[in-house]
Amino acid sequence: MTHDHDLVLRPTAAQTEAALNPPPGRTGGDLVVESLAALGATTVFGLPGQHALAVFDALRRSDLRYVGLRVENNAGFAADAYGRITGEAAPLLLSTGPGALTSLAALQEARAASAPVLAVCSQVPRAGLGGGRHGHLHELPDQAASFRGVVKSVHTARTQSQIPSAIAEAWTSALTVPHGPVWVEIPQDVLLAETSVPVVSGGDTFPEELPPRPELTAVAADLLTRAERPAIVAGGGVVRADAAKKLRQLAERLQAPVVTTYGGKGAFPWTHPLSLQSWLEDRHTTDFLEDADVLLVVGSGLGELSSNYHTFAPRGRVIQIEADLGKLEANHPALGIHADARLALQALLETVGERTDPAAPERVSGVLDKVRARIAAQDLTLEQDLLAAVRKALPTRAPSFWDMTILAYWAWSAFDAKAPNTMHSAQGAGGLGYAFPAALGAAAADPTHPVLAVSGDGGALYSVAELATARQYGLNVTWLIVDDGGYGILREYMTDTFGQPTATDLPGPDFVALAESFGVPGVRTSPETLETDLAKALAAPGPSVVVLPAVLRTFAPTHTE
Repeated sequence: MTHDHDLVLRPTAAQTEAALNPPPGRTGGDLVVESLAALGATTVFGLPGQHALAVFDALRRSDLRYVGLRVENNAGFAADAYGRITGEAAPLLLSTGPGALTSLAALQEARAASAPVLAVCSQVPRAGLGGGRHGHLHELPDQAASFRGVVKSVHTARTQSQIPSAIAEAWTSALTVPHGPVWVEIPQDVLLAETSVPVVSGGDTFPEELPPRPELTAVAADLLTRAERPAIVAGGGVVRADAAKKLRQLAERLQAPVVTTYGGKGAFPWTHPLSLQSWLEDRHTTDFLEDADVLLVVGSGLGELSSNYHTFAPRGRVIQIEADLGKLEANHPALGIHADARLALQALLETVGERTDPAAPERVSGVLDKVRARIAAQDLTLEQDLLAAVRKALPTRAPSFWDMTILAYWAWSAFDAKAPNTMHSAQGAGGLGYAFPAALGAAAADPTHPVLAVSGDGGALYSVAELATARQYGLNVTWLIVDDGGYGILREYMTDTFGQPTATDLPGPDFVALAESFGVPGVRTSPETLETDLAKALAAPGPSVVVLPAVLRTFAPTHTE
């Protein structure tokens, strides 16, 4: 009997020739680049630094496309978006110490959103390792320790022969569900030294699948089939697993209303008769979900935003399908199914019975009518009109990336993403500065669609350096900056809590002039002309900036009603 793990892959003639006759002048940096290419990488992001120069020199000898950003955190956001759009591991090349640490916020977002990013970082020479203070530039006592609590896994290579396997292990980890960022660390002298290790040409890795346990899906199918008022919460795991079609099939078979989380935007058709859309921060939606006798939660940990700020208290039976073991039953008791969303939904489709519930669409429309009436009573026409203008201007298949800004808070609840994997925001970790560099990564991943980035003026100031990147590579990104002269959402929070804001007003630049100084076309728009100006910018090749001076308000909190 032959087992798969008994099979030995024999080198091809070309691989043998490359191994026996390597080109001269190869270094440890070449092993990094060769390993990435052998695994299937085509594009890498990052910034050079003193200890990592051998890797960047090796890029010159490779076919990999390099997209260089101006700040490491922004390079991390670009890699994050590339991973989300393609489903592939996105290499991120970093240098030691300050450069590495500057990427931490981006890697935190990638971890929270399950985006596959493979960070390869240099380290001080081996003689300086071990926690001592040897006086090397950029030296940290234990650099990897700074990342262990952020990334999914840490891998180190201390000799050249370890490099291909360390990168392959990291690649496998990044693409094993739940996807996530991983960290590979290699000392400078290992990268610089000439190598006798053969050319890396074999790089197949096999990320493990995560199927559900059959006894659990059997119980789940029985509960759902016998339910009187089933409902479904669809999270980002549905999008990451490319399981939207299976979710729709299951919802229609069960006649179960579906609400998508902010990370799961697009997982279920917005205008479907069973769609509760994404109004999670609304007591009417929360009440409806609490009333379900069986609630199926797919690909969500029911965290702060998905649980209406932890006010959600289900009265029925909860079934939770979640690939991240730490999130299983973390917030609510449930029949916990540790599995990839796609495989678990397929198992349910094979075993669940068909329900009939002619009243389900009527109950859904009743909830949405209550939500609309509540919003209509708050005199928020400007905000709704702006969001509608963005939707009309943005082509159906064009992806959008949203910073932590008031218009994005509206978009989480009220924006029709049109399709899975087209709307992304930094709500996983909640850091500023995500939208524009992430949009650049998406444009690098797929140049066939224009990409929209939406920021406030506060978040935009985190990312303005990347206007140079957008111009350098001619990336098709339109950046909408809503300029309200400060941190608008924090201004609202402080006013509501303390009666007046502090440290939230920001005298800022003329963003149109700033964009044009980088050679990027800019236009100042108004609420009345936004749709036209945005559509024109999106239709033009290359980067562009649209600035909207406007002070927006969020809708009133509803978890306290």
